[in-house]
Amino acid sequence: MTTIDAIPKALHVNSNDLPYVELGDGSSIRLLHADIENGLWVVDTVFKPGTVLQRHKHTGSVHAFTKQGMWKYLEYQEVNTPGSYLFEPAGSIHTLTVPQDNTEDTIVNFVISGANLYLDENDQVTLIVDAAAVKFIYDLLAKEQGYEDLKYINGGKYTQSN
Repeated sequence: MTTIDAIPKALHVNSNDLPYVELGDGSSIRLLHADIENGLWVVDTVFKPGTVLQRHKHTGSVHAFTKQGMWKYLEYQEVNTPGSYLFEPAGSIHTLTVPQDNTEDTIVNFVISGANLYLDENDQVTLIVDAAAVKFIYDLLAKEQGYEDLKYINGGKYTQSN
């Protein structure tokens, strides 16, 4: 084996080959990458107008790229529109909202390290979502919604899910 053979190869998925699965809260996700070992997950998310997600805290950093529509956090003034890039440091807490009067769905690509800790009104954790949970949820809902043979990136390899 030569040195060049030992270099890991880049992995590619076409997001258009993967379905969005409905989560039941006004949002749908398309899983592109779940790296459980390193705590990283990458999803395209669609939010219907009027969607409000439960307030949550991030244990790691988040990069958000808005592709369509608009959204914001109740706790901040900034509104994310197409072309917006948002960086969220570990420890940030916020409530994602999509305006009711949006004329289109909002589409955002999230690159998330660590977990989302969903909080109640007393700051008690009610749900933890990390790379393993997202992979499990995506695979389960995709199957329930009639999708099979999903090919996304799982750590450093492809996952054939069914």
